[in-house]
Amino acid sequence: QVQLVESGGGLVKPGGSLRLSCAASGLTFSRYAMAWFRQTAGKNREFVVAINWNGSQRRHLDSVKDRFTISRDNAKNTVYLQMNSLKPEDTAVYYCAAHSKFDEAPFDGYNYWGQGTQVTVSS
Repeated sequence: QVQLVESGGGLVKPGGSLRLSCAASGLTFSRYAMAWFRQTAGKNREFVVAINWNGSQRRHLDSVKDRFTISRDNAKNTVYLQMNSLKPEDTAVYYCAAHSKFDEAPFDGYNYWGQGTQVTVSS
């Protein structure tokens, strides 16, 4: 059974930083591209950033490109999202996801999803 478990969310002030983690199990982690999405109440889930199996390809939402960094540690079956210079509009539930097209960094079509972790940016 595939499980993706996010952690690291919380309340942070504007301009602050957070690091999210997503621990994967039940799959061969290095055979999956990984991504982070986010969703706010009443809106569709939004692609944020993706990484292929070895980190050679990344895609970013334009609004986070200079602030958010995705990375992965295949030895630990974990993907990370470092978020800097956070803004109130970054407030959302953040989800990690796994995609079987491991050599790409897709925008959509993800096979597996975590339960999400809340990030709130507020003073």
